[in-house]
Amino acid sequence: MDSASRPYSIKLWPPSQSTRLMLVERMVKNLVTPSILSRKYGLLSKEEAEQDAKQIEATAFATASQNFEKEPDGDGSSAVKLYAKESSRLMLEVVKRGPKPQEDGEVSAERVGPSHETIFDISGGRRAFIDAEEAEELLKPLRTPGNKYTKICFSNRSFGLDAARVAESILSGLRDQLTEVDLSDFVAGRPETEALEVMNLFSSALEGCELKYLNLSNNALGEKGIRAFGGLLKSQGNLEELYLMNDGISEEAARAVCELIPSTKRLRILQFHNNMTGDEGAIAISELVKQSPVLEDFRCSSTRVDSEGGVALAKALGTCSHLLKLDLRDNMFGVEAGIALSKALPEFANLTEVYLSYLNLEDEGSIALANALEESAPSLEVLEMAGNDITVGAAAPLAGCIAAKKFLTKLNLAENELKDDGAILIAKALEEGHGQLIELDLSTNLIRRVGARMLAQAVVSKPGFKLLNINGNFMSDEGVDEVKDIFRNSPGVLGPLDENDPDGEDYGEEDEEEGANNEDDLESKLKGLEIKQEA
Repeated sequence: MDSASRPYSIKLWPPSQSTRLMLVERMVKNLVTPSILSRKYGLLSKEEAEQDAKQIEATAFATASQNFEKEPDGDGSSAVKLYAKESSRLMLEVVKRGPKPQEDGEVSAERVGPSHETIFDISGGRRAFIDAEEAEELLKPLRTPGNKYTKICFSNRSFGLDAARVAESILSGLRDQLTEVDLSDFVAGRPETEALEVMNLFSSALEGCELKYLNLSNNALGEKGIRAFGGLLKSQGNLEELYLMNDGISEEAARAVCELIPSTKRLRILQFHNNMTGDEGAIAISELVKQSPVLEDFRCSSTRVDSEGGVALAKALGTCSHLLKLDLRDNMFGVEAGIALSKALPEFANLTEVYLSYLNLEDEGSIALANALEESAPSLEVLEMAGNDITVGAAAPLAGCIAAKKFLTKLNLAENELKDDGAILIAKALEEGHGQLIELDLSTNLIRRVGARMLAQAVVSKPGFKLLNINGNFMSDEGVDEVKDIFRNSPGVLGPLDENDPDGEDYGEEDEEEGANNEDDLESKLKGLEIKQEA
């Protein structure tokens, strides 16, 4: 019997109690996490967020259930969509409402004023050099007596010495009120000597501020630049967010960062993307990570880190039990670092996003990580392991991990060698549940007609699904037509297939025969597959 014609009897509604509880937990996490909206309307306490999240979920569930009763013969997909939509709408209302007044009439201590009174941002407009006269005009609001600005953003404007002196005289008077400073990309195009002097001036002006947020990205700092900000960095013992992306952070610069910042015990976000840190620099950063017990978001992608540095980072991350997001993409970790990281993963009970693409993990490292993830991170939403030379040999452990992750929204396994057998396993893992999946990428995986069809059938009926990318594979023309037909009622969901190669020149004769298996062979193969499911 052709699987394409097999009727679906899966009921998507009502969700299990564990699914409902997990949604409440995710809403609580969103409501207590600082964001642009929370800076404007105020940040809820955990206790208040828990009360609101439970009420939101109960209301959304009741609304969706009423909808489902009107369509008793449906599969429940419309109820699931309404459940998600109502939850999002009600949560936005709570965020905009802000913390409720306390009994004494005061709002929570985390409440902040309107954004126009607290955030001063000159990053809009064209990217350009500014002189002293323009700086005086741009920064005039900061001279207003009694202003309540707590955050400044000078990104996207290049300060010369004269403009920096104007800024220094103004910022020196705001030290007691500033908590967030964004100086990313603020010396672009300046000669090194001038840029370093500008950095020194800003460092001197801001030294002593008790900052929670500091962004020095996109400034080609290197060690000299880091030390130019030495005064500012040395005075920061309460940082919660630190961004040093695309800054030329070498081994020496990484050591300087660790040397200058006196404490990272409150650090929640640390990002080092696109630097030239290397192994020795990664070892230095790992010491910083060890001293950051509440770290939630760590990014060290595209930093030229090899196996030794990868192992050091993995061991250091094992101390960060609060980690929510981990991004190590585009390094040269290799199998050994992958295995070391797999030993740290069980510590991350609340992990929601993990980016492990292009790390040379191969099958051995990928299997170790998949097995570790299967037993941990129950709320995982994003999993990326593209470009790791993963073959069919690692497909079963990967599928087992994926089957256990019911809250996945994005899965990226592109640029591997999973072939049809691997694609079928992944498709089977995604068939049941996974109602929140919105994106699946298995492009460039040597997949033929059968695997492509199974992947399409696995996702086409999922509510909210937005993109299936299976480009760059070896589907026959008939296979392409089949997949397009599966998505005939979902325009825009199937990605382009312009790089598909129907001839599959990289396949050998044995693979050609395998790709031509008839439907009876496929049925037999599917019956023998076993993927562990969550209870």
